[in-house]
Amino acid sequence: MPAAVASLQLDPNTDWMYTADPGNAGLGLVGNVMPVPRGKMLGGSSALTYMAYVRGHPGDFDKWAEMGATGWSFEDVLPYFIKSEDLTPSNEVSIDSDAHGTGGPLGVSVRSPVIPAARSFVTASEATGMARGDYNGRDRGGPEGVTSLFQTTTRNGMRSSTYRAFLQGETEARENLTIVTGAQVTRVLLTEGDAPTATGIEYRDADGALHALHASGEVILSAGAVGSPQILMLSGIGPRRELEEVGVTCQVELPGVGKNLKDHLHCALFFPAPGIGVPVAEVGVSAGPDALRAPAGPLPADPAEDANLPPELAGLKAEAERRVGEWMETGESLVSSSLYDAVAFFSTGLGDHHSHDAQIGYVPCGYDAGLLGDRLRIDLSRFFADPEASLAATAENMFLLANPVLPHSSGEIVLASKDAADAPIIRMNYFTDPHDLKVMVAVMRKCLEIVENWPGDVKPGPLNVPPELAEKHGYVAGEPPSDALLENMALHFSTTVYHLVSTCRMGDVVDAELRVNGVGNLRVADASVLPDIISGNTNAASIMIGEKGADIISAAHRVKRAA
Repeated sequence: MPAAVASLQLDPNTDWMYTADPGNAGLGLVGNVMPVPRGKMLGGSSALTYMAYVRGHPGDFDKWAEMGATGWSFEDVLPYFIKSEDLTPSNEVSIDSDAHGTGGPLGVSVRSPVIPAARSFVTASEATGMARGDYNGRDRGGPEGVTSLFQTTTRNGMRSSTYRAFLQGETEARENLTIVTGAQVTRVLLTEGDAPTATGIEYRDADGALHALHASGEVILSAGAVGSPQILMLSGIGPRRELEEVGVTCQVELPGVGKNLKDHLHCALFFPAPGIGVPVAEVGVSAGPDALRAPAGPLPADPAEDANLPPELAGLKAEAERRVGEWMETGESLVSSSLYDAVAFFSTGLGDHHSHDAQIGYVPCGYDAGLLGDRLRIDLSRFFADPEASLAATAENMFLLANPVLPHSSGEIVLASKDAADAPIIRMNYFTDPHDLKVMVAVMRKCLEIVENWPGDVKPGPLNVPPELAEKHGYVAGEPPSDALLENMALHFSTTVYHLVSTCRMGDVVDAELRVNGVGNLRVADASVLPDIISGNTNAASIMIGEKGADIISAAHRVKRAA
């Protein structure tokens, strides 16, 4: 269920539950700690994302090619985006049909029914000079930008993760595929000598026993931007000094392993929006009776007690059953998206002219304390004057997410110890390059401009300005906030967009064929190999890397891929 995405976070069965040092950001987060959810399941983080299907600007990939990633220009990668896609047509968005695919394994669609406020966001963005169009097609071009409802990795109102799209069913039943779950890779097995070769992997099973698997061909890591560099370093591949500090013998010195970490960071601008926003209570009813059970909801924790419900709660349960049944049957429901429902891309004019450096996401719901406080770690007592009132289940609110998408700051991932069970140290280093804060303020101002151009007679309320920052900057409600105030809001309350990339990037760690430099029979194929971050959500690009990587590997071994 797309709207239940946050429930997968902080669950040790589905989330690695990493945390990070946010660098110059996170001042208003609990403990100054940034959460880093990563998917701990088949399908990885594609089963944990908010399902935005964004390929990136054509200039992003052409820049990769300029950086030396031969074969990874936009012209080179577009066929792989198209190949995987199964786009469901919608009269709600303008589609460049030549740039899209149908019949592929990956479901892509626009939520149904569309939440009216998402349409209003698109209209308001148009009023600021952006064109309405297909951000995954020809309309992603000019600096003035493009706005649209989100295309999402969903099919029939349900998530289309890489597991469900590419593996579930016939594929996972193939005789030449064995899936081992409840297992964690501890290292890649390497031959000794000056030119080591990968011969297999070692892993620890659910009972703690170690096993070795030996490869007759190659070893391919697809463990993500955190897991892949961690496994390489545990195997003795990485920065020599850092490996030796934790007791790992360096077999191949590759200083770039774990470095050049890029991530998107957005600052949520919260607006009360009576008559516009969707209350959390409505989402809960649409999610079915289980979402309404105690301790958070009005229904008893034990369904066996439902027989004694008073009439009003019995009616609420019946309505919840009707709604979730309709979703399961038709795919049409309030819960058929993550509520991350509309978007705008544009250029601030502050640099990076090959692409768009700004993205604004729109959420027609204010969420609740469970998401904002528990999962995003925002200190609600500092963010709101009255958190309980602002986040009441019946409150109608909305968010605009200001997101600079070509950050100049970069972080790193280093080993905490030589034990794979110990989470690596993640240093995000957000805002260490002052350019990023300038772009963030420009994007926040664009958010305010969009709200000022909101169509219709019912308008969003005033921007929520955290009380201590309002006092510090002498902010008067109704007046435009100063740049200093917006900067401080960004430094305090920006959160990750979950887009970690480039920790095994092409050129430094792998070549354009995804082969690890200095190691035979070892490749990496996941978001960690991106030469640089793209200007948008990264799931689609990760899937493209899987498609293109499969062709690269097939060609190397003269294997013909199934259609």
